[in-house]
Amino acid sequence: MSSAYIIANVTVTNPAQYEEYKKLSTLAMKAHGAEVCVRGGSIEVLEGDWAPTRLVLLKFPSVEQARAFNDSVEYDAARQARQGAAVMRMVLVEGA
Repeated sequence: MSSAYIIANVTVTNPAQYEEYKKLSTLAMKAHGAEVCVRGGSIEVLEGDWAPTRLVLLKFPSVEQARAFNDSVEYDAARQARQGAAVMRMVLVEGA
């Protein structure tokens, strides 16, 4: 069984409201065994025209656990709190 990663490219449009999303998403991550590899931080574009403003990288023990996180009631509460506060682009990638 290989690990899995959720990569999120986030554009925050309402920082105050986004704080509630961060609290709730942290609870969901803890409940579903996510290892936070990157959450915010400075970004340096090395190649191409991709310029995310906020990047998140989560590691999960398996694709199934990453999907369970994304489909969970805990993350659904975070997702609802984020509505109107950010534009989220998120992908699930199977690890090697």
